[in-house]
Amino acid sequence: MSRRHPTDDADELLARLGALTAQARERAELQRSRLELAVALQQGMLPATLPVVRRFHLAVEYQPAHHGLSVGGDWYDAFRMPDGCVGLSIGDVQGHNIEAAAFMGQVRVGLRALASVTSEPGELLARTNNLLHALGTDLFATCTFIRLDPATGVLQSARAGHIPSVWARADGRSGLADDAGGPPLGVLPEIEYPVTVHRLSAGDVLVLVTDGVVEGPALSLDEGLDQVVRLAGVAAVAGMQATSLATAVIKGAERVGHADDAAVLVVGRDKPASHSQTP
Repeated sequence: MSRRHPTDDADELLARLGALTAQARERAELQRSRLELAVALQQGMLPATLPVVRRFHLAVEYQPAHHGLSVGGDWYDAFRMPDGCVGLSIGDVQGHNIEAAAFMGQVRVGLRALASVTSEPGELLARTNNLLHALGTDLFATCTFIRLDPATGVLQSARAGHIPSVWARADGRSGLADDAGGPPLGVLPEIEYPVTVHRLSAGDVLVLVTDGVVEGPALSLDEGLDQVVRLAGVAAVAGMQATSLATAVIKGAERVGHADDAAVLVVGRDKPASHSQTP
Protein backbone atom coordinates (compact mmCIF):
# COMPACT_ATOMS: atom_id res chain seq x y z
CA MET A 1 0.00 0.00 0.00
CA SER A 2 1.42 3.36 -1.03
CA ARG A 3 1.44 6.24 1.42
CA ARG A 4 0.67 9.86 0.56
CA HIS A 5 3.60 12.13 1.12
CA PRO A 6 2.93 15.15 3.40
CA THR A 7 3.83 17.47 0.58
CA ASP A 8 1.02 15.96 -1.52
CA ASP A 9 -1.52 16.88 1.14
CA ALA A 10 -0.08 20.39 1.39
CA ASP A 11 -0.21 20.84 -2.38
CA GLU A 12 -3.83 19.66 -2.47
CA LEU A 13 -4.76 22.05 0.36
CA LEU A 14 -3.07 24.95 -1.39
CA ALA A 15 -4.86 24.10 -4.62
CA ARG A 16 -8.23 24.11 -2.84
CA LEU A 17 -7.44 27.38 -1.09
CA GLY A 18 -6.43 28.87 -4.42
CA ALA A 19 -9.70 27.81 -6.01
CA LEU A 20 -11.74 29.20 -3.10
CA THR A 21 -9.79 32.47 -3.23
CA ALA A 22 -10.44 32.77 -6.96
CA GLN A 23 -14.17 32.17 -6.41
CA ALA A 24 -14.29 34.74 -3.61
CA ARG A 25 -12.48 37.27 -5.79
CA GLU A 26 -14.89 36.61 -8.64
CA ARG A 27 -17.92 37.12 -6.37
CA ALA A 28 -16.41 40.32 -4.95
CA GLU A 29 -15.82 41.67 -8.46
CA LEU A 30 -19.40 40.81 -9.40
CA GLN A 31 -20.75 42.61 -6.33
CA ARG A 32 -18.56 45.63 -7.04
CA SER A 33 -19.79 45.70 -10.64
CA ARG A 34 -23.39 45.52 -9.47
CA LEU A 35 -22.82 48.37 -7.02
CA GLU A 36 -21.15 50.51 -9.67
CA LEU A 37 -24.02 49.79 -12.06
CA ALA A 38 -26.61 50.68 -9.43
CA VAL A 39 -24.84 53.92 -8.48
CA ALA A 40 -24.43 54.92 -12.13
CA LEU A 41 -28.09 54.11 -12.80
CA GLN A 42 -29.16 56.06 -9.74
CA GLN A 43 -27.10 59.14 -10.57
CA GLY A 44 -28.02 59.02 -14.24
CA MET A 45 -31.71 59.18 -13.37
CA LEU A 46 -31.42 62.47 -11.47
CA PRO A 47 -31.62 65.83 -13.30
CA ALA A 48 -28.30 67.41 -14.22
CA THR A 49 -29.58 70.98 -13.83
CA LEU A 50 -32.46 72.88 -12.25
CA PRO A 51 -34.60 75.46 -14.05
CA VAL A 52 -33.86 79.13 -13.54
CA VAL A 53 -36.98 80.84 -12.16
CA ARG A 54 -37.17 84.61 -11.89
CA ARG A 55 -37.63 85.83 -8.28
CA PHE A 56 -37.12 82.31 -6.95
CA HIS A 57 -34.12 80.15 -6.04
CA LEU A 58 -34.08 76.36 -6.28
CA ALA A 59 -31.40 74.23 -4.65
CA VAL A 60 -30.83 70.53 -4.02
CA GLU A 61 -28.51 68.35 -1.98
CA TYR A 62 -28.26 64.59 -2.36
CA GLN A 63 -26.28 61.95 -0.48
CA PRO A 64 -26.68 58.43 -1.92
CA ALA A 65 -26.48 55.37 0.30
CA HIS A 66 -23.31 53.32 -0.23
CA HIS A 67 -23.58 50.50 2.27
CA GLY A 68 -22.66 47.24 0.57
CA LEU A 69 -25.18 46.85 -2.23
CA SER A 70 -27.59 49.15 -0.42
CA VAL A 71 -28.34 51.67 -3.15
CA GLY A 72 -31.61 53.43 -2.63
CA GLY A 73 -34.24 55.00 -4.82
CA ASP A 74 -34.62 58.55 -3.49
CA TRP A 75 -35.07 61.22 -6.13
CA TYR A 76 -35.78 64.90 -6.68
CA ASP A 77 -36.82 66.80 -9.77
CA ALA A 78 -37.65 70.30 -10.97
CA PHE A 79 -38.75 71.18 -14.49
CA ARG A 80 -40.74 73.64 -16.57
CA MET A 81 -44.29 72.58 -17.38
CA PRO A 82 -46.13 73.39 -20.62
CA ASP A 83 -48.29 76.01 -18.87
CA GLY A 84 -45.21 77.97 -17.71
CA CYS A 85 -45.36 76.73 -14.13
CA VAL A 86 -42.59 74.72 -12.47
CA GLY A 87 -43.07 71.12 -11.41
CA LEU A 88 -41.25 70.06 -8.24
CA SER A 89 -41.11 66.49 -6.97
CA ILE A 90 -39.29 64.49 -4.36
CA GLY A 91 -39.77 60.86 -3.44
CA ASP A 92 -38.48 57.57 -2.13
CA VAL A 93 -38.80 54.09 -3.64
CA GLN A 94 -39.13 51.07 -1.38
CA GLY A 95 -35.96 48.97 -1.26
CA HIS A 96 -32.22 49.46 -1.63
CA ASN A 97 -31.00 47.64 -4.73
CA ILE A 98 -30.69 47.95 -8.50
CA GLU A 99 -34.41 47.32 -8.92
CA ALA A 100 -35.23 50.24 -6.61
CA ALA A 101 -32.92 52.55 -8.56
CA ALA A 102 -34.50 51.49 -11.85
CA PHE A 103 -38.03 51.90 -10.49
CA MET A 104 -37.08 55.37 -9.25
CA GLY A 105 -36.26 56.30 -12.84
CA GLN A 106 -39.62 55.00 -14.04
CA VAL A 107 -41.49 57.08 -11.47
CA ARG A 108 -39.57 60.28 -12.20
CA VAL A 109 -39.88 59.92 -15.97
CA GLY A 110 -43.55 58.96 -15.63
CA LEU A 111 -44.26 62.13 -13.66
CA ARG A 112 -42.50 64.27 -16.25
CA ALA A 113 -44.27 62.61 -19.16
CA LEU A 114 -47.72 62.85 -17.60
CA ALA A 115 -47.08 66.50 -16.66
CA SER A 116 -47.44 67.26 -20.37
CA VAL A 117 -51.00 65.93 -20.14
CA THR A 118 -52.07 67.54 -16.85
CA SER A 119 -50.40 70.05 -14.54
CA GLU A 120 -52.85 69.55 -11.66
CA PRO A 121 -50.83 67.75 -8.94
CA GLY A 122 -53.64 65.53 -7.66
CA GLU A 123 -54.56 64.26 -11.11
CA LEU A 124 -50.90 63.88 -11.99
CA LEU A 125 -50.24 61.63 -8.99
CA ALA A 126 -53.42 59.65 -9.71
CA ARG A 127 -52.37 59.00 -13.32
CA THR A 128 -48.83 58.06 -12.25
CA ASN A 129 -50.20 55.74 -9.59
CA ASN A 130 -52.39 53.91 -12.13
CA LEU A 131 -49.46 53.65 -14.53
CA LEU A 132 -47.18 52.11 -11.90
CA HIS A 133 -49.91 49.79 -10.65
CA ALA A 134 -50.40 48.52 -14.21
CA LEU A 135 -46.72 47.53 -14.36
CA GLY A 136 -47.44 44.77 -11.84
CA THR A 137 -44.33 45.35 -9.75
CA ASP A 138 -44.11 44.72 -6.00
CA LEU A 139 -42.32 48.02 -5.49
CA PHE A 140 -43.99 51.27 -4.47
CA ALA A 141 -42.91 54.88 -4.00
CA THR A 142 -43.78 57.81 -1.77
CA CYS A 143 -43.85 61.20 -3.44
CA THR A 144 -44.72 64.87 -3.06
CA PHE A 145 -45.49 66.82 -6.23
CA ILE A 146 -45.83 70.61 -6.26
CA ARG A 147 -46.88 72.99 -9.01
CA LEU A 148 -45.30 76.41 -8.54
CA ASP A 149 -46.72 79.43 -10.34
CA PRO A 150 -43.79 81.89 -10.51
CA ALA A 151 -46.12 84.78 -11.35
CA THR A 152 -48.05 84.54 -8.08
CA GLY A 153 -45.97 82.36 -5.75
CA VAL A 154 -48.93 79.98 -5.40
CA LEU A 155 -48.04 76.36 -4.69
CA GLN A 156 -50.41 73.48 -5.37
CA SER A 157 -49.23 70.39 -3.49
CA ALA A 158 -50.26 66.71 -3.47
CA ARG A 159 -48.69 63.91 -1.41
CA ALA A 160 -48.57 60.16 -1.92
CA GLY A 161 -47.49 58.68 1.41
CA HIS A 162 -44.52 61.05 1.70
CA ILE A 163 -43.41 62.96 4.79
CA PRO A 164 -44.65 66.59 5.09
CA SER A 165 -42.80 69.55 3.64
CA VAL A 166 -41.37 72.27 5.88
CA TRP A 167 -42.22 75.95 5.43
CA ALA A 168 -40.71 79.10 6.91
CA ARG A 169 -41.73 82.75 6.70
CA ALA A 170 -39.45 85.75 6.49
CA ASP A 171 -40.50 86.73 10.02
CA GLY A 172 -39.13 83.43 11.43
CA ARG A 173 -42.36 81.50 11.75
CA SER A 174 -41.94 77.92 10.56
CA GLY A 175 -43.67 74.56 10.68
CA LEU A 176 -44.89 71.52 8.77
CA ALA A 177 -47.16 71.89 5.76
CA ASP A 178 -50.65 70.76 6.71
CA ASP A 179 -51.32 68.77 3.55
CA ALA A 180 -53.82 65.99 3.13
CA GLY A 181 -52.45 63.00 1.29
CA GLY A 182 -53.08 59.56 -0.17
CA PRO A 183 -51.29 56.20 -0.16
CA PRO A 184 -47.91 55.62 -1.85
CA LEU A 185 -47.80 55.29 -5.62
CA GLY A 186 -48.25 51.82 -7.04
CA VAL A 187 -50.10 50.27 -4.09
CA LEU A 188 -53.81 50.66 -4.94
CA PRO A 189 -55.43 51.57 -8.26
CA GLU A 190 -57.87 54.43 -8.86
CA ILE A 191 -56.81 56.54 -5.87
CA GLU A 192 -57.62 60.25 -5.57
CA TYR A 193 -54.97 62.60 -4.18
CA PRO A 194 -56.23 65.85 -2.62
CA VAL A 195 -54.50 69.12 -3.43
CA THR A 196 -53.51 71.76 -0.86
CA VAL A 197 -52.81 75.36 -1.89
CA HIS A 198 -50.04 77.43 -0.29
CA ARG A 199 -48.33 80.67 -1.20
CA LEU A 200 -44.69 81.69 -1.00
CA SER A 201 -44.38 85.38 -0.18
CA ALA A 202 -41.16 87.36 -0.44
CA GLY A 203 -38.46 85.85 1.76
CA ASP A 204 -40.35 82.59 2.40
CA VAL A 205 -38.84 79.14 1.90
CA LEU A 206 -40.18 75.62 1.38
CA VAL A 207 -38.06 72.55 2.16
CA LEU A 208 -38.82 69.07 0.82
CA VAL A 209 -36.88 66.08 2.19
CA THR A 210 -36.80 62.29 2.09
CA ASP A 211 -36.86 60.20 5.26
CA GLY A 212 -33.10 59.62 5.16
CA VAL A 213 -32.77 63.27 6.21
CA VAL A 214 -35.02 63.10 9.26
CA GLU A 215 -35.37 59.53 10.52
CA GLY A 216 -32.90 56.92 11.78
CA PRO A 217 -31.40 55.23 14.86
CA ALA A 218 -30.17 58.52 16.32
CA LEU A 219 -33.30 60.61 15.65
CA SER A 220 -37.00 59.86 15.53
CA LEU A 221 -39.05 61.22 12.64
CA ASP A 222 -40.56 63.97 14.80
CA GLU A 223 -37.13 65.00 16.13
CA GLY A 224 -35.67 65.07 12.63
CA LEU A 225 -38.52 67.16 11.25
CA ASP A 226 -38.24 69.56 14.21
CA GLN A 227 -34.57 70.00 13.36
CA VAL A 228 -35.41 70.98 9.77
CA VAL A 229 -38.20 73.30 10.95
CA ARG A 230 -35.74 75.16 13.20
CA LEU A 231 -33.12 75.41 10.46
CA ALA A 232 -35.66 76.74 7.97
CA GLY A 233 -36.90 79.38 10.42
CA VAL A 234 -33.41 80.64 11.15
CA ALA A 235 -32.54 80.65 7.45
CA ALA A 236 -35.63 82.66 6.52
CA VAL A 237 -34.92 85.35 9.12
CA ALA A 238 -31.27 85.58 8.05
CA GLY A 239 -32.17 85.71 4.37
CA MET A 240 -30.04 82.64 3.73
CA GLN A 241 -29.80 81.53 0.12
CA ALA A 242 -31.54 78.29 -0.86
CA THR A 243 -28.21 76.62 -1.60
CA SER A 244 -26.89 77.37 1.89
CA LEU A 245 -30.07 76.12 3.53
CA ALA A 246 -30.01 72.90 1.50
CA THR A 247 -26.41 72.32 2.58
CA ALA A 248 -27.26 72.98 6.24
CA VAL A 249 -30.18 70.52 6.11
CA ILE A 250 -28.11 67.75 4.52
CA LYS A 251 -25.35 68.27 7.09
CA GLY A 252 -27.93 68.03 9.84
CA ALA A 253 -28.95 64.67 8.36
CA GLU A 254 -25.61 63.24 9.53
CA ARG A 255 -27.13 63.13 13.04
CA VAL A 256 -29.73 60.64 11.82
CA GLY A 257 -27.19 57.83 12.14
CA HIS A 258 -27.87 55.43 9.27
CA ALA A 259 -26.67 54.87 5.72
CA ASP A 260 -29.83 55.70 3.79
CA ASP A 261 -30.32 58.02 0.83
CA ALA A 262 -30.87 61.64 1.80
CA ALA A 263 -32.39 64.18 -0.59
CA VAL A 264 -33.25 67.85 0.01
CA LEU A 265 -35.05 70.24 -2.34
CA VAL A 266 -35.37 73.90 -1.29
CA VAL A 267 -37.50 76.59 -2.91
CA GLY A 268 -36.96 80.16 -1.76
CA ARG A 269 -38.64 83.36 -2.90
CA ASP A 270 -36.42 86.42 -3.12
CA LYS A 271 -36.95 89.42 -0.91
CA PRO A 272 -37.61 92.71 -2.75
CA ALA A 273 -34.43 94.55 -3.56
CA SER A 274 -33.91 97.55 -1.28
CA HIS A 275 -33.23 100.84 -3.06
CA SER A 276 -31.43 103.63 -1.30
CA GLN A 277 -33.00 107.03 -1.82
CA THR A 278 -30.91 109.75 -3.44
CA PRO A 279 -31.13 113.12 -1.68
